Amino acid sequence: MNKQLRDIIAEGEHQTQDFKYAITDSKKIARSLAAFANTDGGRLLVGVKDNGRIAGVASDEEYYMVEAAANMYCKPPVSFETKIWEEDTKTVLEVIVPKSIKKPHKAPTKDGDYKVYVRVNDQNILANGVLLKVWARQKRKTGTFLKLTQAENTLLKYFETNESISLPGFQKIAGINRWSAEKIIINLLVMNILEMDISEKQCLYRLKKKSNHDQ
Repeated sequence: MNKQLRDIIAEGEHQTQDFKYAITDSKKIARSLAAFANTDGGRLLVGVKDNGRIAGVASDEEYYMVEAAANMYCKPPVSFETKIWEEDTKTVLEVIVPKSIKKPHKAPTKDGDYKVYVRVNDQNILANGVLLKVWARQKRKTGTFLKLTQAENTLLKYFETNESISLPGFQKIAGINRWSAEKIIINLLVMNILEMDISEKQCLYRLKKKSNHDQ
């Protein structure tokens, strides 16, 4: 028994780990690869069922499917490395995807349209417009200037008694239009004053928690 592999599988699926029983569609795998590259990086364990049971794969075939997913169906292509695990005569293919500096990477939807995916917990979801604009701003060489107007002050005061807010919620309390609210949110995200909590159903914004490194 390979204890290291068992320990990895015991973590279950999470932000940086996904299980795949088998690869039958390179386009579908491309979404996982792009989501990892666009977010925190991660590993894909091919030949492992959702419940953690090892089913095994034909590693050569699976590798070529992953290679096609990364190079043909991710735009731009996603870098990856692989590792072969042997467990009780069964083979598990580990695909390691680093966090990318070339994001956003796009992958095809079920309809064939190329969209940007991000990894949230154990799901691959579509990135929203605010996040895409934040990434674009972060690539600029010029800094971000923030002027605290009444709208910004209203938002910061709101956070004194509330944990998070949606974009429409900010529009409402500040009495401003969507364009203005989005611009302010993007500025605060780029400056690491706010952080984003994105899910399939909604996107919320909250004050960024200070890490021990920041303090």
